[in-house]
Amino acid sequence: MKHKIVNLAVFKIALIIVVVSAAVGIPFIGVVAVAAAVAIHLHTCDNVESETRLMLVAAVMGLAWESILVLSGLVSYSSGNLVPGIAPYWIVAMWVLFATTINAGMRWLQRNKVLAAVAGGIGGPMGFFAGAGVGAVELASPVIALACIGIGWAVMLPLLAQVAARLDSGPRLVEQSA
Repeated sequence: MKHKIVNLAVFKIALIIVVVSAAVGIPFIGVVAVAAAVAIHLHTCDNVESETRLMLVAAVMGLAWESILVLSGLVSYSSGNLVPGIAPYWIVAMWVLFATTINAGMRWLQRNKVLAAVAGGIGGPMGFFAGAGVGAVELASPVIALACIGIGWAVMLPLLAQVAARLDSGPRLVEQSA
């Protein structure tokens, strides 16, 4: 239980740092916070290899999904855009950060796909609405953008939870003694 609470607390602190630093135009600070959260997570998790793979999958999913949102014109970001039309690096880092919770503080998402879909369908738009409120993201047409984000997250969160469950049940690295 203690590990879950620490995991969620570290996640929440890093999440706030990422969003606020992006909103004020210094998104690199948020990426440093994500790196620290990832380091803490990997230090405390049982299977570093599967967690690392999960974070890589989340980064790819996040880059693809967020870039679709940018290219469609539904969202735009004022900072961290290295390549026009591609999601900013800090939002991809947030996906990595989110992945640190899937086998820890939010492991419950793996037990019920419908519940994960509902959580994604509600939580995704809420996160973007909050991000827009502090200036980290701009929603072109808020109702349409939030609806599309909700649908996307309702699909992707159960998928990410399923990937996490499969990776976590796979073979583990075994340290060899000298």
